Amino acid sequence: MIRALYSAATGMNAQETNIDVISNNLANVNTNGFKKSRADFQDLMYQYAVEPGAPTSQTTMNPTGVQVGLGVKTSSVQKVFTQGDLTSTGNQLDVAIEGDGFFQILRPDGTFAYTRSGALQLDQNGQIVTSDGYSIAPGITIPQDSLGITIAQDGTVSVKQPNNAVPTQVGQITAVRFPNNAGLRAMGQNLYEETQASGTAVNGIFNQNGFGRLNQGFLESSNVSVVEQVVNMITAQRAYEASSKGITTADEMLNQVINLKR
Repeated sequence: MIRALYSAATGMNAQETNIDVISNNLANVNTNGFKKSRADFQDLMYQYAVEPGAPTSQTTMNPTGVQVGLGVKTSSVQKVFTQGDLTSTGNQLDVAIEGDGFFQILRPDGTFAYTRSGALQLDQNGQIVTSDGYSIAPGITIPQDSLGITIAQDGTVSVKQPNNAVPTQVGQITAVRFPNNAGLRAMGQNLYEETQASGTAVNGIFNQNGFGRLNQGFLESSNVSVVEQVVNMITAQRAYEASSKGITTADEMLNQVINLKR
């Protein structure tokens, strides 16, 4: 019964983490380029009162043994990089990635970060930046006399200028991908950071060699399904209640044992 108390407590802790993950998903349902997280669990070690295969006679053995588990733990909380829906905005600096790949961002400290959010803007110098003012890498500057900006599916950025019928190419948005997207470190601000688990960044060109294509005038929505997350929350809540019931039941059984002598 003491074992049941601690096993049920691990279940409550695990479901508390699950609720935290689901709540964060729901909070970011309207965050452009956001990728939902998923909590994964695994059972803890077991105590063996009787080992499987233990002899029961000279010619027979116990086929299953007596194995009592000691609860559950959160094994990982991983990002799920499925494609989000594309939403038309009509903004010429909004770009959505359809398929695999990330935008490469240069941070103020000189290191790189990566994002799926294509809500790009221009700074005071005409450079293409994120909403936090971080420039995309390699940097692209739009001339001040530009009449329009075109971003092709392969990331080529061209502008239309006065007295010039032919668009002028001013740069190219580079595509980046990783062997293991789930290994990236989420930093907030719609940014991810390379880790040893993610593998080394692989640079390329959008719409080539397995990289996704760019869609100008669109944004990638969060891949969070509200219905799915609400169902998961209800399931987690019921699992939490069931674990708490296990603690209550074990406590009542202990109380009965204590009161046997009365």
